[in-house]
Amino acid sequence: MTFNLSRRLAAEFIGTAFLLATVVGSGIMGENLAGGNAAIALLGNTIATGAILVVLILVFGPISGAHFNPAVTLSFLLRREIGARMALAYVAVQIAAGICGTMAAHIMFAEPVLMISTNARTDVGQWFAEFIATFGLIATILACIKFRADAVPYAVGLYITAGYWFTASTSFANPAVTIARSLTDTFSGIAPAHAPAFIAAQLAAAMAATAIFAWLLRDEE
Repeated sequence: MTFNLSRRLAAEFIGTAFLLATVVGSGIMGENLAGGNAAIALLGNTIATGAILVVLILVFGPISGAHFNPAVTLSFLLRREIGARMALAYVAVQIAAGICGTMAAHIMFAEPVLMISTNARTDVGQWFAEFIATFGLIATILACIKFRADAVPYAVGLYITAGYWFTASTSFANPAVTIARSLTDTFSGIAPAHAPAFIAAQLAAAMAATAIFAWLLRDEE
């Protein structure tokens, strides 16, 4: 079954909005219940995010491909599996949806709808962590598509679950998520001034992973 552009964009919007509502909402819930224990708050944030990714990819993958992430869309653009105009539309929708999902989380938890984050996340280690996190995410997607397409939802959910803990940045790995998280002054936020470096690392990693795995996964002639 094929889906027209409007339905693909709707799937990207709903999926990305739910992703951010989960990231931000579970961060608020975790912090509220953790009694000051940051590890417990992060664990709650991690489990919810990994779980929702599996669900969202299963639901929306057959419709739009379940990118929910400009870095993923960039990779598919570079692979010529999506056209430039559609890729731009995907990215615009992902960014708008991420902001809406963040606002939805604020409303659910009686927070101000519009906020600017004051959460500092900046140094070379965190930038490098975002490169590693995004490289691994793109690698996971591309390799699974090649060998086990049915495993993509579970592999992505598990990868991000692990990434929250093995990367210094807690594995944003997504420019739309980064932008949206700059608009929440809660547990999961990032100060807007620190977001561009994260995004640059994410996009660079997406390009690097796409190029390397194009070679690595190429069929032998």
